[in-house]
Amino acid sequence: MKIVIDQEKCTGCGTCIQECPKGPKIWTVNKKNRTANVSNLEYCHLCMICASKCPEGAITVIRDDEDEKKKQNEEDNL
Repeated sequence: MKIVIDQEKCTGCGTCIQECPKGPKIWTVNKKNRTANVSNLEYCHLCMICASKCPEGAITVIRDDEDEKKKQNEEDNL
């Protein structure tokens, strides 16, 4: 899985870190440079809230086959 931030669109508003259930564990926001960065994907649950809530549309979550299997296993165990 990858989270791609379009740095030309990102304003560093912090919505990603605020809306993400694991916010500070995954995201860092540099208010001075007005950019957001992903710092640790191991905590990501693939919920895609960050991408859906980004007001600038600057975040893209790219899943791979392993991510899909992980997500399905989590749903099966509920």
